[in-house]
Amino acid sequence: MHWTNETTASSVRPVTTVLSELRTSPRTSVALKVVMAVSGALLVLYLVAHMLGNLKIFLGAPAFDHYGHWLRTIGTPVLPGSGYLWIQRTVLTAAVLAHIWSATVLTVRARRARPVRYVHRTPIQGSYAARTMRWGGVIIVLFVVYHVLDITAGRLNPVGDPHHPYADLTADFTLSRWPVTLFYALSIVAVGLHLRHGIDSALRTLGRGGARTTALVVSVVLCAGFLAVPFAVMTGLVT
Repeated sequence: MHWTNETTASSVRPVTTVLSELRTSPRTSVALKVVMAVSGALLVLYLVAHMLGNLKIFLGAPAFDHYGHWLRTIGTPVLPGSGYLWIQRTVLTAAVLAHIWSATVLTVRARRARPVRYVHRTPIQGSYAARTMRWGGVIIVLFVVYHVLDITAGRLNPVGDPHHPYADLTADFTLSRWPVTLFYALSIVAVGLHLRHGIDSALRTLGRGGARTTALVVSVVLCAGFLAVPFAVMTGLVT
């Protein structure tokens, strides 16, 4: 009887253990991957729209300033002035936080799954984008903060006039401000590497063919589109 009691007692699992297993179950990992994929898709769509908007600078100051004014009047009079932009900023902020949170939790789980580190580990074959994913994310976050202070708030911009976005953008990439252009270029490259690995992983998870090619094309097109503006300003194609 004593042996039976010990067996029964040992078979009772603490509630905290059960909850911990639920939190780290495969289902929650799949849910986190879905969150990361959906938030990432929203950010990619925003980048495409933002790139296309930036390229309007090649149409001249009136066209670009009109585009900037149009963004502030979307949804009026139903929405207040710049109401759409604030909704967009709120959604993008939520997407960024969800993306970072899900990626962090999945990374921590992957590390805990192999708690013992080997003295010598054979290097894992992988792309440069995959190996720099986390550092690239840090650079991107820093760039977003600077970009908001520069263009959105106008605090770091030489012109800082919300009514003349063309002047704001062209003033940012003059030769005298080459450190800003260099930081912008490095950040865009980091975005490209991040997108290449992220899109590739997402499409492979969904079982889609041509994941590597699609990821490469999307990242190259976005990088080229964003880098075209500072290049054009610095070389005098846009003044």
